[in-house]
Amino acid sequence: STEQEHGEKLRILIVPFFATSHIGPHTDLAVRLAAARPGTVEPTVAVTPANASVVRSVLERHGPSVASLAVRIATYPFPEVGGLPPGVENLSATGADTWRIEAAAIDEALTRPAQEALVRELSPDAVFTDVHFFWNSIIAGELGVPCITFSVIGPFSNLVMHHLGGTVDADSDCQEVTVPNFPGPEIRIPRAELPDFLRCQEKDHGFSSPIMAGQARCFGVVVNTFMDLESQYCELYARLGHVKRAYFVGPVSLPLPPAGASAGESPCIRWLGSKPRCSVVYVCFGTYASISGDQLRELALGLESSGKPFLWVLRAEGWEPPAGWEERVGKRGMLVRGWAPQTAILAHPAVGAFLTHCGSSSLLEAAAAGVCRC
Repeated sequence: STEQEHGEKLRILIVPFFATSHIGPHTDLAVRLAAARPGTVEPTVAVTPANASVVRSVLERHGPSVASLAVRIATYPFPEVGGLPPGVENLSATGADTWRIEAAAIDEALTRPAQEALVRELSPDAVFTDVHFFWNSIIAGELGVPCITFSVIGPFSNLVMHHLGGTVDADSDCQEVTVPNFPGPEIRIPRAELPDFLRCQEKDHGFSSPIMAGQARCFGVVVNTFMDLESQYCELYARLGHVKRAYFVGPVSLPLPPAGASAGESPCIRWLGSKPRCSVVYVCFGTYASISGDQLRELALGLESSGKPFLWVLRAEGWEPPAGWEERVGKRGMLVRGWAPQTAILAHPAVGAFLTHCGSSSLLEAAAAGVCRC
């Protein structure tokens, strides 16, 4: 009501993590916030310079709508990290050095100063922060404005991290970890499937502790999920008191008609246009998944043997398919290295199945598009 009484806009600063899988949903959230209150909400997405193009590509996908045009971009310096080439600021931009970006992102001494300077300079009315940047709740509190955490992963994963954080013995030979004190059925997870920050931490010194504390300080947490997907864990997450308020608003990345060069003119979208309805297998394992050369070779041979059209988005650097593979596959398959417009791909009528690593964003985008996941 305040902005309406004074004719001022509600200025919201949104700070995503250094990964396309986080920047995309945060930017989509910015568009949705602007669309909810046209002309009165002014969202700004804050990223490092090399990640500004990711925000622009998402906004282009929305087309020149009133909401997308209302979203601004602000930049702050990426922290100086030894061993990283200039301009490498996104997890999808590098393979071997991914850990350097992750380490910089969660290092308060490295990343907080630049973010804090920007928050204080822009002096927003509210801050939406990625879960990784737990210090932003402190900064917002000092400015007297609400801070909301935006989680791109669902409540089940959040609950597992909360109960598992600080309990994994890095020196144990046990190949399976049981989540302690977990509400509901017992959850056992192969150690190899745990994220590095849980698998390699020292016992009783969990990385997730400051993140959970940051969420608890916030006005509330906005989660990119929906009740029908994981209703039991949504209810538990809201009820157990780890956060003050929980809002389940997903999926924020909804299928849209291709717009602009980022989607409509993409070579893979044009290629999909040549295939029959529901005939193509889309293959993508996201930003984080680590796949060996032998596994990629077997996957390539399997796609070849399937006889089905496929679109394979591959991040692995330096890997080459088996000799003669591309010639044998011909126009039946398309191999894309690097980034591809996943939301637009999943929304395309030619796509009938999705072979995925089951990352949270990928599952939500597939559900929104109505595509079967494998």
